[in-house]
Amino acid sequence: MPVGTQYWRTQSDWDMNMGATLDRLRRFARLGWGLLLGFAPLVAGAAGALTWHPAENRLDADVRDQPLAQVLEEVAAATGWQVYLEPGTESIASSKFKNLPVTEGLRRLLGDANFALVPETNGHPRLFVFKTSLREATKLIAAGGTKTGKTVKPIPDELVVRLKHGAKIDDLARQLHAKVIGHLDSLDAYLLKFDSADAAQAARATLAANPDVAAVDSNYPIDRPQLPQNLLAASAAPVSLQVKAPPSTGRIVVGLVDTPVQPLGGGLDAFLLPAVSVVGSATPDPSVPTHGTSMAETLLRSLQNVTGGSSSVQVLPVDVYGNSPSTTTFDVALGIASAVNAGANPINLSLGSPADNPFLHEVIQQASQQGVVFFAAAGNQPVTTPEYPAAYPEVTAVTAGDAPGQIASYANRGDFVKLMAPGSSIIYYQNQPYFVMGTSAASAYASGLAAGLAETSDKGLPAVQAALLNSPALRPPLP
Repeated sequence: MPVGTQYWRTQSDWDMNMGATLDRLRRFARLGWGLLLGFAPLVAGAAGALTWHPAENRLDADVRDQPLAQVLEEVAAATGWQVYLEPGTESIASSKFKNLPVTEGLRRLLGDANFALVPETNGHPRLFVFKTSLREATKLIAAGGTKTGKTVKPIPDELVVRLKHGAKIDDLARQLHAKVIGHLDSLDAYLLKFDSADAAQAARATLAANPDVAAVDSNYPIDRPQLPQNLLAASAAPVSLQVKAPPSTGRIVVGLVDTPVQPLGGGLDAFLLPAVSVVGSATPDPSVPTHGTSMAETLLRSLQNVTGGSSSVQVLPVDVYGNSPSTTTFDVALGIASAVNAGANPINLSLGSPADNPFLHEVIQQASQQGVVFFAAAGNQPVTTPEYPAAYPEVTAVTAGDAPGQIASYANRGDFVKLMAPGSSIIYYQNQPYFVMGTSAASAYASGLAAGLAETSDKGLPAVQAALLNSPALRPPLP
């Protein structure tokens, strides 16, 4: 029997293995690692007894017997940083100083608590405050008056048009003075681009009255996910996974619909199939890992944990972003269709937006009817509003959990959420460790877990999905 392969003959065997696997996953999630202390320009401002001097990168403080969480609220309000605290990290802060460098000021202010200030490429830094491990700093500290939730508007000059079978798009597009810039033949669906938002709005009314048109939908943008953060050092070892021959039931392929995936190194590229792109060729910065790269390695780390270090599972990278700062619901639908047509199952979607798009939903419904299983990120805001595609009933929505078994304070906790998995991961790119945090990582963990359990058992993916949904260890706590 190949290393790492197990066969369960009874339901009790299956349940015992599931418990052992989940215990290993939880132990891995508690591992500590080294820190990066980085700097970025600060936002000018003051809150209570704290004053920041961004030009000099210095701090004034006059804090008297304040709880640590209250001090961190003031830090968040003054700087605009995203501040995360390890649950249970409690202390009373008392400190008075003027014009200290940021590093020294934070040391004085936070006392015996550890901290890491991690720069963001396209936003304000993130400050993690903790006692045991940066990974456990999952409680979001919101500044006073902070609002959560977001909205998204459709792309104003684009429409997704579904035709009835046998109808032709070319003549219709000419009549509407529109260009066909995308299509999905299996659904007779076309993406039309117009000269202006007004032209698209006028065309919508015309299309609604056309007997050859089955449906008209908007196309919505989906922002590019956050990049992983560089770390100075990490105690977690790189992924070590060996390729083995597939079982007689065939090889499992995980469809990773995301940004481009770069070479992983360390022998892990053997687990990557040739990439598919629905948006043309991409040229990611070779000096930093993309979000897709970090999700691929997070998925493989979960797979390593489940299988014991030997697997035949492969990952099919599907690029739906290219070089663009955003993708669209239409391109995500194309990416899903491409992954399914290439034999991928399950599909991981570590992306999302508040936009409920009927066309994207129909593509997922069609694949689900063929037995394809989906895992998707629930969203990185502490709200209960739906995030799509995670909120579609055919999709397993995965939120991020912390070590005490609670939903991470930054993560979505809506009633559409079905699973909770570790929301942080260490990945290595060009031998350099990086930190990944969010429901994107949780979704990738769940996808790797499902693929590994399906490979090492005689259960199909739907049965594995059902077992995960019924597992108390992965079930989100009730509100």
